[in-house]
Amino acid sequence: MTGADAYRSLLDGPEVELKARGSRFLGRAYAVASREEAATRVEAVRRAHHAATHHAWAYRFGATEAAEERFDDDGEPAGTAGRPILAVLEGRAVRDALVVVTRYFGGVKLGTGGLARAY
Repeated sequence: MTGADAYRSLLDGPEVELKARGSRFLGRAYAVASREEAATRVEAVRRAHHAATHHAWAYRFGATEAAEERFDDDGEPAGTAGRPILAVLEGRAVRDALVVVTRYFGGVKLGTGGLARAY
């Protein structure tokens, strides 16, 4: 592919960790090609980290003219989790990808700005 048809994708990535004021965030990227595949991956993360408080995610897949994007904050304040994850995928022009960020709440509220930065 070249020109307007070209885009970036990724391979399944390793789990990465960030700690912010007591909360633990675990992020992982996956290569996906459908809504169903993304849902299966999110459910697998939920099962693996069943004690976590949130599993925010975002995905983008499909060609430019038929692209599908979606995100979910999973109980975090609206726009503070899934939207920032999707913004990273958009900003780097990545498609056919899902990113899931799992949060273990550490007892200190981060505020909307702090959450958006952490996610």
